[in-house]
Amino acid sequence: MQPQILASAADLPESDWQRLATGNDPFMSRAFLGAAESTGAAGERLAWRPMHLALRDDAGALAGLLPLYLREHSFGDFSRDWNWPAAWERSGRAYYPKLVTGVPYTPSPGPRLLAARDADAAVKSALVESALALTQELNASSWQCLFVREAESQPLRDGGLLLRRGVQFHWLNRGYRDFADFLDGFAAQKRKKLKRERRAVAEAGLRIEARHGDEIDAALRRAIHRHYRDTFVRHGNHPAFPLDFFARAGAALGRRMVVFIAWQGKRPVASAICYRDDTALYGRHWGADTDCPGLHFELCYYRGIEYAIEHGLARFEPNAQGEHKLARGFEPVPTRSAYWIADPRMRGIVADFLAREDAAMLDYEAETARHLPYKSQSPRHGD
Repeated sequence: MQPQILASAADLPESDWQRLATGNDPFMSRAFLGAAESTGAAGERLAWRPMHLALRDDAGALAGLLPLYLREHSFGDFSRDWNWPAAWERSGRAYYPKLVTGVPYTPSPGPRLLAARDADAAVKSALVESALALTQELNASSWQCLFVREAESQPLRDGGLLLRRGVQFHWLNRGYRDFADFLDGFAAQKRKKLKRERRAVAEAGLRIEARHGDEIDAALRRAIHRHYRDTFVRHGNHPAFPLDFFARAGAALGRRMVVFIAWQGKRPVASAICYRDDTALYGRHWGADTDCPGLHFELCYYRGIEYAIEHGLARFEPNAQGEHKLARGFEPVPTRSAYWIADPRMRGIVADFLAREDAAMLDYEAETARHLPYKSQSPRHGD
């Protein structure tokens, strides 16, 4: 198989993207990555230099793809390597550049080693080997394959990468008939609190609706982007996605983009941007022009749960972090990322750190699971 480096996700034709077994993942798509790159959100100006690695067979057919970015800082990749650059510097080494396989500004677990549907198992191993060769060729400190599915852990481990455990909070659909059926499994006091939050939004006179990417006109898109942008600015962060990104991604993704909107009369006053695939809904960004008690929980959590139940989705992953999600029925689930460290000495130091961190993450997952709102420890349907 012959490796090829692509300077943009859009350099690969949509017909080739359709050959890849992505599970219809909205983020590992030409639509999302191409829009992020073409609008500058994932470009060299913000230290996301695309170097996507494509493998083709002897006949020239696409066998596999590994999305890759060369990075000069870690903002927006959720790699959790905050103290690592200083450790490299103390040892007389440079931490940047590094290579990252992941979705810009998106810590959602998903497929990363993208093999063609008719390819054999060796393609994923070949993608790993090619990534390691490129890391060394570029004299990068590391290759980080972030938020991988468990099924892809083995070829990464076989390639010598160090696996790292994390924890996120996801909602799991256990065959609920509707939101009331889901809520019926809560302990009485927890259920009462959640109903009170939802009632506050209703009593504020706000109307909530869901629209898909192909159902959003230009005026509404401007309001949604304003909500997104203002949230970042208010917290002193940079809103990387420009308005044009949402226009392009929404048009290309269509029903794989889902936005929950709160209306006050004819004015959109808050919104939560989500994406979906065949089995899951993914929460990403939210913002509001108004201060209404419970509105954040309504748009970012409860409407997503209702949507997942209505559309038969197995999971709702509402973004990273947030122990407050536990009280709303989101359960701690493990995540995995993988790291190949070029320098043998630094690799040993990182391996020791990850081993100690792994034990702490297991304890954290077990501890947070004890604070779920359900009547029993195991939120099985019908309990």
